[in-house]
Amino acid sequence: MYFGVDYYPEQWVFPYGGTAEQPEVQWERDAALMVQAGINVVRMGEFTWALCEPEDGRFDFEWLRRAMDVMGRAGIQVVLATPTAGPPLWLAKKHPGILPVDERGLVKHEGTRRAACLNSDAYWNHAKRIVEEMAKALGAHPQIIAWQIDNSLGGNFTEASFNEDTRRDWHGWLEAKYETLQRLNEQMGLRHWGQTVTSWDQVPMPMMAPTVHNPALVLDWCRFGSDTLVQFAKMQADILHALTPNHPVTTNLRPLLHRFDHFDLAEVLDFVSIESTAAIKAKPAELACEIDMLRSLKKSGIRAPDGDAGFWVMEQKAGNVNWQDVNALVRPGVLRLFSYLLVSRGATALLFFRWRQPRFGSEKFHGAVLPHHLREESRIFQEVARLGGELKLLAPAIKGTRVVAEVCILYSHDSDWLLQQPQQPNKHFSLREHIQLFHTALHDRNINVDFARPSEDLSKYKLVFAPSLHLLSGVQVDQLKLYVQNGGVLVATFNTGLVDECCLASDSGQPHDLTDLFGMEVVEFDLLPPGEENHLVFKGAFSTSHLHPARLWCDLIEPGECEVLAAYGKDFYAGRPAVTMHKFGLGRAIYIGTQSHQHFYTDLVAWLRALCNLHPLLKVPDSVQVSMREKNGTKLFFLLNHRNTPVRLQFYKPMHDFLTGRNIAANHDLPPYGVLVLDEHPEACQVE
Repeated sequence: MYFGVDYYPEQWVFPYGGTAEQPEVQWERDAALMVQAGINVVRMGEFTWALCEPEDGRFDFEWLRRAMDVMGRAGIQVVLATPTAGPPLWLAKKHPGILPVDERGLVKHEGTRRAACLNSDAYWNHAKRIVEEMAKALGAHPQIIAWQIDNSLGGNFTEASFNEDTRRDWHGWLEAKYETLQRLNEQMGLRHWGQTVTSWDQVPMPMMAPTVHNPALVLDWCRFGSDTLVQFAKMQADILHALTPNHPVTTNLRPLLHRFDHFDLAEVLDFVSIESTAAIKAKPAELACEIDMLRSLKKSGIRAPDGDAGFWVMEQKAGNVNWQDVNALVRPGVLRLFSYLLVSRGATALLFFRWRQPRFGSEKFHGAVLPHHLREESRIFQEVARLGGELKLLAPAIKGTRVVAEVCILYSHDSDWLLQQPQQPNKHFSLREHIQLFHTALHDRNINVDFARPSEDLSKYKLVFAPSLHLLSGVQVDQLKLYVQNGGVLVATFNTGLVDECCLASDSGQPHDLTDLFGMEVVEFDLLPPGEENHLVFKGAFSTSHLHPARLWCDLIEPGECEVLAAYGKDFYAGRPAVTMHKFGLGRAIYIGTQSHQHFYTDLVAWLRALCNLHPLLKVPDSVQVSMREKNGTKLFFLLNHRNTPVRLQFYKPMHDFLTGRNIAANHDLPPYGVLVLDEHPEACQVE
């Protein structure tokens, strides 16, 4: 298993490190300490464009080669990043048109990272050249095991810009999609407010205007920006694959935070890498949801340096960050705990950001493995070194294992982008919060979960949740019907199928083209502000632990052949269905017409477990999180205590703990922030 750090050798030369006589000698000391901590890989290079090309066309990669040589002498491998995230100042001065323009028409100036428009020909061509030159100069270095493309693509709100080069590409993208102006006018519905166009160059970019732009136009703008970003990554991947075919490529991703289609980008990559702020997350269920989202981006065709089918954590924050209002320290034991959370949910490599706190720049007080003062007895270094030793012991057991899920949650970027636009039915509704309600209920019952696009093959899942797929295309509708027809159980919710892929509302009933699947029709929906709620009256289909409210959104359902599981308790629609179930083919389609509190989703999952024959991984106290990786019938269970107090576990048969090498039987106290990694062969085990 690869275990490493993000290293910035350019920040540790004289006068910041080393001596006047030996300006790079600090690198040797760093490498020795890395070995001491069990580190076997570093990422480097992502912000070095100006150092690798100090002047237009003059390249210097020798200093980077020397840094890689130092790593080689220490037996440390290298993930080399292309430096396109930090365009040099000379490029902006020579080609000021590369600087991104925002929706107000204001230029975002040079002097920082990401100061470039991805549609700029000048930026694109210079980026292509630096990637080619870097690959030619360093691609054969024996320490390189992979490439990272750019860094945090789309970060700092740079997914799209409003430059003239962008306008040109935007119009070309629209013409390629719609082919004729008549089709564009009709499918976008530009008759609204009289905004039809008679030439391609009349189509506006959605810049700041007196009021909102047409939602279909804004949705296409999001799609166009995503396609641009993905093509920029593909340009680099194609170069690297051609010049260094043995080295896989990746890029570091955050949990669907930036506005581009992460599934599309994952198709360009050989393996997925993620950024994790696990150590500063308050709720493990939220972190688990983010990890599952990112792990699910690439489910097949994975080519990673270690040959495994998991994902890499390219940036695991090693301590406090520097961008919150209050940047508190990470408590002892928490870094180790959340590192195991990442490994337990599929990570096959873990790199900490960063090796050492820099002495200059905007990140000089960001947490790191080592502080400014190089003290190997520092708390974080010692925790990382301990973890490195443990993962070295654990690596043979983890090798080749993967997370296997029988449950899936559907997510659509198109729906998310539409729901982020203004003038929604209820501005207090959040798709991410809605998804989290379902995932938390599954997480708390220790049920593995994948995420998928609605267009994916869903046949391997026993249960699929489809929370608020506001936009559904015809292809996606067909996939959902096929899944249920063949025996799957689908749970959909309010705010589903309100528009098609062109952002057109259905004139044949809602959810559009799915009324036969659910055996009912939504005829109206009532929107409730925070603090107001209806309540649900259940018909006995499943037991409830609490009184469950109906909040934010209440679909008024006209039942057809469906079974009514719950109804509204008050208002003029008291007694109208709120939750329904319909047999369709060999499967069932369940529809939830409102949003409730977390207890409802917990009860729902308890009922669905029996309906779908789902089994939790292990029976444990609520404060213990369980994840599982498996291979060829052998299962590895990860038990994590997220409390700062011990938790008593009871084992009914001896279990093997990989971290200590001991067998555990009967009662066992899992210490505060403690971790157990246990194996189970095909025979079952029980824990309480």
